[in-house]
Amino acid sequence: MVNLKNVTSDGVGTAGLDWPNALEQHASRLEAARDAILQRHASGQDPYLGWIDLPDGEVLGEVQALAAQYAGEFDDLVVLGIGGSSLGGLTVLTALQHPYHNLMRERPALRVHFIDNVDGDVITGLLEVLDPARTLVNVISKSGTTTETMAAYLTCKAWLQQHVGEGYARQIIATTDPQKGILRPLAQREGYATLPVPPNVGGRFSVLSAVGLLPAALGGVDVEALLRGARRANEAFRAGAHDNAILQTALVNWLAGEAGRNILVFMPYSTRLRYLSDWFAQLWAESLGKHKPGGGHTGTTPVKAVGTTDQHSQVQLYREGPSDKLVVFVRVDAPDRDARIPNAEPNEPEMNYLADAPYGRLMNAELVATAHALAQAGQMNYTLSLERIDAEQLGHLLQFLMLQTAVVGELLGINAFDQPGVELGKVLTYALMGRPGFDQQREELRAAGVQVD
Repeated sequence: MVNLKNVTSDGVGTAGLDWPNALEQHASRLEAARDAILQRHASGQDPYLGWIDLPDGEVLGEVQALAAQYAGEFDDLVVLGIGGSSLGGLTVLTALQHPYHNLMRERPALRVHFIDNVDGDVITGLLEVLDPARTLVNVISKSGTTTETMAAYLTCKAWLQQHVGEGYARQIIATTDPQKGILRPLAQREGYATLPVPPNVGGRFSVLSAVGLLPAALGGVDVEALLRGARRANEAFRAGAHDNAILQTALVNWLAGEAGRNILVFMPYSTRLRYLSDWFAQLWAESLGKHKPGGGHTGTTPVKAVGTTDQHSQVQLYREGPSDKLVVFVRVDAPDRDARIPNAEPNEPEMNYLADAPYGRLMNAELVATAHALAQAGQMNYTLSLERIDAEQLGHLLQFLMLQTAVVGELLGINAFDQPGVELGKVLTYALMGRPGFDQQREELRAAGVQVD
Protein backbone atom coordinates (compact mmCIF):
# COMPACT_ATOMS: atom_id res chain seq x y z
CA MET A 1 0.00 0.00 0.00
CA VAL A 2 2.92 2.41 0.66
CA ASN A 3 5.93 3.17 -1.54
CA LEU A 4 8.52 5.19 0.39
CA LYS A 5 11.35 4.98 -2.15
CA ASN A 6 11.21 8.68 -3.00
CA VAL A 7 11.75 9.85 0.56
CA THR A 8 14.99 7.87 0.89
CA SER A 9 18.54 8.77 -0.10
CA ASP A 10 18.31 6.02 -2.74
CA GLY A 11 15.35 7.81 -4.32
CA VAL A 12 16.14 11.51 -3.95
CA GLY A 13 19.84 11.61 -3.12
CA THR A 14 21.21 13.74 -0.33
CA ALA A 15 17.82 15.38 0.23
CA GLY A 16 16.37 12.04 1.31
CA LEU A 17 16.33 10.05 4.52
CA ASP A 18 18.69 7.28 5.47
CA TRP A 19 15.53 5.26 5.88
CA PRO A 20 16.69 2.03 7.56
CA ASN A 21 18.61 4.03 10.16
CA ALA A 22 15.83 6.58 10.62
CA LEU A 23 13.26 3.85 11.21
CA GLU A 24 15.55 1.98 13.57
CA GLN A 25 16.38 5.15 15.48
CA HIS A 26 12.74 6.16 15.94
CA ALA A 27 10.97 2.78 16.13
CA SER A 28 10.63 2.81 19.90
CA ARG A 29 9.38 6.41 19.87
CA LEU A 30 6.77 5.54 17.24
CA GLU A 31 5.58 2.53 19.19
CA ALA A 32 5.43 4.60 22.37
CA ALA A 33 3.29 7.19 20.58
CA ARG A 34 0.96 4.45 19.34
CA ASP A 35 0.78 2.87 22.78
CA ALA A 36 0.00 6.21 24.41
CA ILE A 37 -2.96 6.69 22.06
CA LEU A 38 -4.24 3.16 22.60
CA GLN A 39 -3.80 3.31 26.38
CA ARG A 40 -5.66 6.61 26.68
CA HIS A 41 -8.37 5.16 24.47
CA ALA A 42 -8.60 1.95 26.51
CA SER A 43 -8.95 3.95 29.73
CA GLY A 44 -12.27 5.25 28.45
CA GLN A 45 -11.54 8.63 30.01
CA ASP A 46 -9.97 10.47 27.09
CA PRO A 47 -12.53 13.00 25.79
CA TYR A 48 -11.24 12.87 22.22
CA LEU A 49 -10.54 9.29 21.13
CA GLY A 50 -14.01 7.89 20.53
CA TRP A 51 -13.33 7.88 16.76
CA ILE A 52 -11.10 4.82 17.20
CA ASP A 53 -14.19 2.79 18.11
CA LEU A 54 -16.34 3.98 15.22
CA PRO A 55 -15.34 1.11 12.87
CA ASP A 56 -17.01 -1.28 15.32
CA GLY A 57 -20.28 0.12 14.01
CA GLU A 58 -22.23 0.74 17.21
CA VAL A 59 -24.59 3.08 15.35
CA LEU A 60 -24.68 1.04 12.12
CA GLY A 61 -28.00 -0.69 12.80
CA GLU A 62 -29.69 2.58 13.68
CA VAL A 63 -28.38 4.22 10.51
CA GLN A 64 -29.45 1.33 8.29
CA ALA A 65 -32.91 1.17 9.86
CA LEU A 66 -33.45 4.88 9.30
CA ALA A 67 -32.19 4.66 5.71
CA ALA A 68 -34.53 1.73 5.03
CA GLN A 69 -37.44 3.72 6.45
CA TYR A 70 -37.02 6.36 3.75
CA ALA A 71 -36.12 4.03 0.87
CA GLY A 72 -38.18 4.62 -2.26
CA GLU A 73 -40.08 7.56 -0.82
CA PHE A 74 -37.62 10.37 -1.53
CA ASP A 75 -35.38 11.43 -4.39
CA ASP A 76 -33.00 13.90 -2.73
CA LEU A 77 -31.13 14.39 0.53
CA VAL A 78 -29.82 17.83 1.50
CA VAL A 79 -27.01 17.61 4.05
CA LEU A 80 -26.47 20.71 6.19
CA GLY A 81 -23.08 20.82 7.87
CA ILE A 82 -19.68 22.45 7.70
CA GLY A 83 -16.13 21.16 8.01
CA GLY A 84 -16.11 17.61 9.28
CA SER A 85 -19.90 17.54 9.30
CA SER A 86 -19.91 17.61 5.50
CA LEU A 87 -16.45 16.78 4.14
CA GLY A 88 -16.49 13.14 5.28
CA GLY A 89 -19.82 12.32 3.67
CA LEU A 90 -18.91 14.32 0.56
CA THR A 91 -15.64 12.40 0.23
CA VAL A 92 -17.31 9.02 0.59
CA LEU A 93 -20.17 9.68 -1.81
CA THR A 94 -18.03 11.32 -4.49
CA ALA A 95 -15.66 8.36 -4.39
CA LEU A 96 -18.20 5.55 -4.28
CA GLN A 97 -21.29 6.61 -6.19
CA HIS A 98 -21.47 6.48 -9.97
CA PRO A 99 -19.44 9.51 -11.17
CA TYR A 100 -22.65 11.05 -12.54
CA HIS A 101 -25.10 9.55 -10.07
CA ASN A 102 -27.12 12.74 -9.71
CA LEU A 103 -27.68 12.93 -13.47
CA MET A 104 -28.88 9.35 -13.91
CA ARG A 105 -32.54 8.92 -14.87
CA GLU A 106 -32.77 5.62 -13.01
CA ARG A 107 -30.80 5.89 -9.78
CA PRO A 108 -30.22 3.12 -7.24
CA ALA A 109 -30.28 5.61 -4.33
CA LEU A 110 -30.92 9.21 -3.36
CA ARG A 111 -29.16 12.18 -4.87
CA VAL A 112 -27.19 13.81 -2.05
CA HIS A 113 -26.42 17.54 -1.96
CA PHE A 114 -24.12 19.18 0.58
CA ILE A 115 -24.70 22.74 1.83
CA ASP A 116 -21.48 23.70 3.61
CA ASN A 117 -21.37 27.47 3.38
CA VAL A 118 -23.54 30.52 3.93
CA ASP A 119 -23.82 31.33 0.25
CA GLY A 120 -27.44 32.34 -0.19
CA ASP A 121 -27.26 32.00 -3.97
CA VAL A 122 -26.26 28.34 -3.65
CA ILE A 123 -28.70 27.46 -0.87
CA THR A 124 -31.76 29.05 -2.41
CA GLY A 125 -30.66 27.98 -5.88
CA LEU A 126 -30.62 24.34 -4.80
CA LEU A 127 -34.07 24.56 -3.25
CA GLU A 128 -35.39 26.11 -6.47
CA VAL A 129 -34.65 22.89 -8.38
CA LEU A 130 -35.73 20.30 -5.79
CA ASP A 131 -39.19 18.88 -5.17
CA PRO A 132 -39.93 19.61 -1.49
CA ALA A 133 -42.31 16.66 -1.23
CA ARG A 134 -39.49 14.32 -2.30
CA THR A 135 -36.62 15.85 -0.31
CA LEU A 136 -35.07 14.92 3.03
CA VAL A 137 -32.93 17.32 5.07
CA ASN A 138 -30.16 16.11 7.40
CA VAL A 139 -28.97 18.86 9.73
CA ILE A 140 -25.63 17.98 11.37
CA SER A 141 -24.29 19.92 14.33
CA LYS A 142 -23.10 18.53 17.64
CA SER A 143 -24.14 21.65 19.54
CA GLY A 144 -26.82 23.10 17.32
CA THR A 145 -25.12 26.51 17.51
CA THR A 146 -22.98 26.25 14.38
CA THR A 147 -23.90 29.52 12.68
CA GLU A 148 -23.53 28.36 9.08
CA THR A 149 -25.45 25.13 9.60
CA MET A 150 -28.24 26.76 11.57
CA ALA A 151 -28.72 29.45 8.93
CA ALA A 152 -29.18 26.75 6.29
CA TYR A 153 -31.48 24.80 8.63
CA LEU A 154 -33.74 27.78 9.12
CA THR A 155 -34.00 28.21 5.37
CA CYS A 156 -34.74 24.53 4.72
CA LYS A 157 -37.27 24.28 7.53
CA ALA A 158 -39.17 27.31 6.26
CA TRP A 159 -39.07 25.90 2.71
CA LEU A 160 -40.51 22.57 3.83
CA GLN A 161 -43.15 24.21 6.02
CA GLN A 162 -44.25 26.39 3.13
CA HIS A 163 -44.53 23.56 0.62
CA VAL A 164 -45.48 20.41 2.54
CA GLY A 165 -47.27 21.84 5.56
CA GLU A 166 -47.57 20.04 8.88
CA GLY A 167 -45.77 16.90 7.67
CA TYR A 168 -42.47 18.75 7.28
CA ALA A 169 -41.01 17.30 10.50
CA ARG A 170 -40.82 13.80 9.06
CA GLN A 171 -38.48 15.11 6.37
CA ILE A 172 -35.86 16.49 8.76
CA ILE A 173 -33.22 14.32 10.46
CA ALA A 174 -30.98 15.83 13.15
CA THR A 175 -27.53 14.36 13.77
CA THR A 176 -26.33 15.87 17.03
CA ASP A 177 -25.00 15.27 20.54
CA PRO A 178 -27.00 12.63 22.43
CA GLN A 179 -27.65 14.94 25.38
CA LYS A 180 -26.01 18.38 25.18
CA GLY A 181 -26.61 21.41 23.01
CA ILE A 182 -29.79 22.99 21.68
CA LEU A 183 -30.40 20.83 18.61
CA ARG A 184 -31.27 17.64 20.53
CA PRO A 185 -34.17 19.13 22.55
CA LEU A 186 -35.30 21.13 19.52
CA ALA A 187 -35.45 17.93 17.45
CA GLN A 188 -37.38 16.13 20.15
CA ARG A 189 -39.83 19.02 20.43
CA GLU A 190 -40.34 19.18 16.66
CA GLY A 191 -40.53 15.41 16.23
CA TYR A 192 -37.47 15.00 14.00
CA ALA A 193 -35.72 11.65 13.65
CA THR A 194 -32.32 11.84 15.37
CA LEU A 195 -28.93 10.17 15.25
CA PRO A 196 -26.06 10.68 17.71
CA VAL A 197 -22.69 12.34 17.31
CA PRO A 198 -20.61 10.71 20.06
CA PRO A 199 -19.45 13.37 22.54
CA ASN A 200 -15.86 12.07 22.34
CA VAL A 201 -15.62 12.37 18.53
CA GLY A 202 -14.58 15.65 16.94
CA GLY A 203 -16.02 16.75 13.62
CA ARG A 204 -12.95 16.04 11.49
CA PHE A 205 -12.79 12.50 12.91
CA SER A 206 -16.52 11.82 12.49
CA VAL A 207 -16.73 10.40 8.97
CA LEU A 208 -17.39 6.86 10.24
CA SER A 209 -20.06 7.99 12.71
CA ALA A 210 -23.67 8.73 11.83
CA VAL A 211 -22.37 12.05 10.46
CA GLY A 212 -20.92 10.31 7.42
CA LEU A 213 -22.75 6.99 7.51
CA LEU A 214 -26.31 8.26 7.06
CA PRO A 215 -25.64 10.30 3.89
CA ALA A 216 -23.54 7.37 2.61
CA ALA A 217 -26.27 4.82 3.32
CA LEU A 218 -29.01 6.95 1.77
CA GLY A 219 -26.70 7.46 -1.20
CA GLY A 220 -26.35 3.72 -1.75
CA VAL A 221 -22.89 3.13 -0.26
CA ASP A 222 -22.03 -0.21 1.35
CA VAL A 223 -21.46 1.23 4.81
CA GLU A 224 -20.70 -2.17 6.33
CA ALA A 225 -17.75 -2.55 3.94
CA LEU A 226 -16.61 1.00 4.75
CA LEU A 227 -16.40 0.10 8.43
CA ARG A 228 -14.80 -3.27 7.68
CA GLY A 229 -11.94 -1.52 5.91
CA ALA A 230 -11.47 0.87 8.82
CA ARG A 231 -11.29 -2.07 11.23
CA ARG A 232 -8.43 -3.48 9.14
CA ALA A 233 -6.55 -0.22 9.67
CA ASN A 234 -7.13 -0.42 13.43
CA GLU A 235 -5.74 -3.96 13.44
CA ALA A 236 -2.69 -2.99 11.35
CA PHE A 237 -2.01 -0.09 13.72
CA ARG A 238 -1.04 -2.54 16.48
CA ALA A 239 1.94 -3.97 14.56
CA GLY A 240 5.53 -3.07 15.36
CA ALA A 241 7.08 -0.06 13.67
CA HIS A 242 9.00 -2.15 11.12
CA ASP A 243 5.73 -3.68 9.87
CA ASN A 244 3.41 -0.72 10.37
CA ALA A 245 2.79 1.60 7.41
CA ILE A 246 0.77 4.00 9.56
CA LEU A 247 3.69 4.56 11.91
CA GLN A 248 6.20 4.72 9.07
CA THR A 249 4.32 7.39 7.12
CA ALA A 250 3.73 9.34 10.33
CA LEU A 251 7.50 9.29 10.85
CA VAL A 252 8.16 10.52 7.31
CA ASN A 253 5.66 13.35 7.69
CA TRP A 254 7.11 14.35 11.06
CA LEU A 255 10.75 14.19 9.94
CA ALA A 256 9.96 16.18 6.81
CA GLY A 257 8.39 18.91 8.94
CA GLU A 258 11.34 18.90 11.35
CA ALA A 259 13.66 19.34 8.35
CA GLY A 260 11.81 22.47 7.21
CA ARG A 261 9.46 20.89 4.68
CA ASN A 262 6.58 22.86 6.06
CA ILE A 263 4.13 22.20 3.21
CA LEU A 264 2.38 18.86 2.76
CA VAL A 265 0.83 18.36 -0.68
CA PHE A 266 -1.86 15.68 -0.80
CA MET A 267 -2.51 14.56 -4.37
CA PRO A 268 -4.76 11.63 -5.28
CA TYR A 269 -4.63 10.57 -8.92
CA SER A 270 -8.37 10.14 -9.29
CA THR A 271 -11.16 12.63 -9.90
CA ARG A 272 -13.37 10.47 -7.70
CA LEU A 273 -10.99 11.09 -4.79
CA ARG A 274 -10.82 14.86 -5.28
CA TYR A 275 -12.65 15.59 -2.03
CA LEU A 276 -10.34 13.26 -0.13
CA SER A 277 -7.83 16.09 -0.48
CA ASP A 278 -10.27 18.55 1.11
CA TRP A 279 -11.09 16.14 3.92
CA PHE A 280 -7.41 15.45 4.59
CA ALA A 281 -6.53 19.16 4.55
CA GLN A 282 -8.97 19.84 7.38
CA LEU A 283 -7.85 16.76 9.31
CA TRP A 284 -4.18 17.75 9.07
CA ALA A 285 -4.46 21.51 9.53
CA GLU A 286 -6.94 21.55 12.40
CA SER A 287 -5.23 18.70 14.22
CA LEU A 288 -1.60 19.77 14.01
CA GLY A 289 -1.53 23.55 13.65
CA LYS A 290 -1.15 24.42 17.33
CA HIS A 291 0.64 26.57 19.85
CA LYS A 292 3.28 24.34 21.39
CA PRO A 293 3.40 23.91 25.17
CA GLY A 294 6.26 26.06 26.38
CA GLY A 295 6.20 28.34 23.34
CA GLY A 296 6.46 28.08 19.60
CA HIS A 297 4.19 26.58 16.99
CA THR A 298 3.66 23.26 15.24
CA GLY A 299 2.11 22.13 12.01
CA THR A 300 2.79 21.91 8.31
CA THR A 301 0.45 23.47 5.77
CA PRO A 302 -1.64 21.03 3.71
CA VAL A 303 -2.16 21.81 0.04
CA LYS A 304 -5.02 20.19 -1.86
CA ALA A 305 -4.25 18.82 -5.30
CA VAL A 306 -5.66 16.30 -7.78
CA GLY A 307 -3.72 14.38 -10.41
CA THR A 308 -3.42 14.76 -13.29
CA THR A 309 -5.16 18.14 -13.27
CA ASP A 310 -2.70 19.84 -10.95
CA GLN A 311 0.36 18.60 -12.79
CA HIS A 312 -0.53 21.46 -15.11
CA SER A 313 -1.11 24.03 -12.39
CA GLN A 314 1.17 23.23 -9.44
CA VAL A 315 3.92 20.73 -10.22
CA GLN A 316 6.22 23.34 -11.80
CA LEU A 317 6.53 24.86 -8.34
CA TYR A 318 6.92 21.49 -6.63
CA ARG A 319 9.78 20.42 -8.91
CA GLU A 320 11.74 23.64 -9.34
CA GLY A 321 10.59 25.72 -6.39
CA PRO A 322 11.86 25.66 -2.81
CA SER A 323 12.57 22.32 -1.14
CA ASP A 324 9.95 23.01 1.49
CA LYS A 325 7.40 20.37 0.50
CA LEU A 326 6.56 16.73 0.97
CA VAL A 327 4.20 15.37 -1.68
CA VAL A 328 1.86 12.46 -0.88
CA PHE A 329 0.34 10.73 -3.91
CA VAL A 330 -2.64 8.38 -3.82
CA ARG A 331 -2.70 5.78 -6.59
CA VAL A 332 -5.59 3.57 -7.72
CA ASP A 333 -4.26 0.32 -9.15
CA ALA A 334 -7.40 -0.84 -10.96
CA PRO A 335 -10.28 1.40 -12.14
CA ASP A 336 -13.84 0.14 -12.19
CA ARG A 337 -14.16 0.36 -15.94
CA ASP A 338 -11.88 -0.98 -18.64
CA ALA A 339 -12.05 2.36 -20.42
CA ARG A 340 -9.62 2.51 -23.33
CA ILE A 341 -8.51 5.24 -25.70
CA PRO A 342 -9.73 4.51 -29.24
CA ASN A 343 -7.56 4.87 -32.33
CA ALA A 344 -9.73 7.59 -33.81
CA GLU A 345 -6.77 9.25 -35.62
CA PRO A 346 -4.79 6.33 -37.11
CA ASN A 347 -2.74 8.61 -39.37
CA GLU A 348 -1.48 10.83 -36.55
CA PRO A 349 1.57 9.24 -34.87
CA GLU A 350 1.54 12.00 -32.22
CA MET A 351 -1.83 10.64 -31.11
CA ASN A 352 -2.10 7.01 -32.17
CA TYR A 353 0.60 5.86 -29.73
CA LEU A 354 -2.27 6.07 -27.25
CA ALA A 355 -4.44 3.67 -29.26
CA ASP A 356 -6.13 1.02 -27.12
CA ALA A 357 -4.23 2.15 -24.02
CA PRO A 358 -6.34 1.87 -20.83
CA TYR A 359 -7.09 5.21 -19.22
CA GLY A 360 -6.04 3.69 -15.90
CA ARG A 361 -2.59 2.92 -17.29
CA LEU A 362 -2.25 6.49 -18.58
CA MET A 363 -3.30 7.90 -15.20
CA ASN A 364 -0.75 5.82 -13.34
CA ALA A 365 1.95 6.54 -15.91
CA GLU A 366 1.41 10.22 -15.18
CA LEU A 367 1.67 9.60 -11.43
CA VAL A 368 4.84 7.51 -11.72
CA ALA A 369 6.41 10.02 -14.12
CA THR A 370 5.59 12.96 -11.83
CA ALA A 371 6.87 11.18 -8.74
CA HIS A 372 10.13 10.31 -10.52
CA ALA A 373 10.53 13.84 -11.92
CA LEU A 374 10.15 15.25 -8.41
CA ALA A 375 12.61 12.72 -7.01
CA GLN A 376 15.19 13.61 -9.68
CA ALA A 377 14.96 17.20 -8.47
CA GLY A 378 15.48 16.11 -4.86
CA GLN A 379 11.85 16.71 -3.92
CA MET A 380 10.57 14.12 -1.44
CA ASN A 381 7.36 12.23 -2.17
CA TYR A 382 5.69 8.94 -1.35
CA THR A 383 2.71 7.01 -2.68
CA LEU A 384 -0.26 5.38 -0.97
CA SER A 385 -1.98 2.78 -3.18
CA LEU A 386 -5.53 1.49 -3.29
CA GLU A 387 -6.23 -1.75 -5.14
CA ARG A 388 -9.43 -0.12 -6.38
CA ILE A 389 -11.91 2.51 -5.21
CA ASP A 390 -14.47 0.60 -3.19
CA ALA A 391 -16.00 1.03 0.24
CA GLU A 392 -13.60 -1.28 2.06
CA GLN A 393 -10.48 0.24 0.52
CA LEU A 394 -11.71 3.77 1.20
CA GLY A 395 -12.66 2.96 4.80
CA HIS A 396 -9.17 1.58 5.36
CA LEU A 397 -7.53 4.71 3.93
CA LEU A 398 -9.68 7.11 5.94
CA GLN A 399 -8.87 5.37 9.22
CA PHE A 400 -5.21 5.04 8.17
CA LEU A 401 -4.96 8.82 7.72
CA MET A 402 -6.72 9.57 11.01
CA LEU A 403 -4.40 7.24 12.92
CA GLN A 404 -1.38 8.68 11.11
CA THR A 405 -2.41 12.19 12.11
CA ALA A 406 -2.89 11.16 15.73
CA VAL A 407 0.63 9.68 15.84
CA VAL A 408 2.17 12.85 14.40
CA GLY A 409 0.38 14.81 17.13
CA GLU A 410 2.05 12.59 19.72
CA LEU A 411 5.45 13.09 18.09
CA LEU A 412 4.90 16.86 18.18
CA GLY A 413 3.83 16.75 21.82
CA ILE A 414 0.48 18.47 21.24
CA ASN A 415 -3.22 17.76 21.58
CA ALA A 416 -4.20 16.80 18.02
CA PHE A 417 -7.92 16.69 18.81
CA ASP A 418 -8.97 20.18 19.91
CA GLN A 419 -9.24 23.34 17.79
CA PRO A 420 -8.93 26.43 19.99
CA GLY A 421 -7.81 28.56 17.04
CA VAL A 422 -11.20 28.18 15.41
CA GLU A 423 -13.25 29.28 18.39
CA LEU A 424 -12.51 33.01 18.51
CA GLY A 425 -13.75 33.57 14.98
CA LYS A 426 -17.00 31.80 15.89
CA VAL A 427 -17.50 33.94 18.99
CA LEU A 428 -16.85 37.20 17.10
CA THR A 429 -19.28 36.15 14.38
CA TYR A 430 -21.95 35.60 17.04
CA ALA A 431 -21.27 39.10 18.34
CA LEU A 432 -21.41 40.74 14.90
CA MET A 433 -24.69 39.00 14.08
CA GLY A 434 -26.35 40.03 17.36
CA ARG A 435 -26.56 36.71 19.15
CA PRO A 436 -27.69 37.18 22.79
CA GLY A 437 -24.97 36.84 25.41
CA PHE A 438 -22.15 38.35 23.35
CA ASP A 439 -22.61 42.01 24.21
CA GLN A 440 -19.07 42.47 25.57
CA GLN A 441 -17.48 41.13 22.41
CA ARG A 442 -19.81 43.30 20.35
CA GLU A 443 -18.66 46.41 22.21
CA GLU A 444 -14.99 45.41 21.82
CA LEU A 445 -15.48 44.98 18.09
CA ARG A 446 -17.24 48.33 17.81
CA ALA A 447 -14.39 50.01 19.67
CA ALA A 448 -11.90 48.41 17.30
CA GLY A 449 -13.84 49.64 14.28
CA VAL A 450 -14.87 46.13 13.22
CA GLN A 451 -18.36 45.93 11.77
CA VAL A 452 -20.38 44.24 9.06
CA ASP A 453 -21.22 46.66 6.25
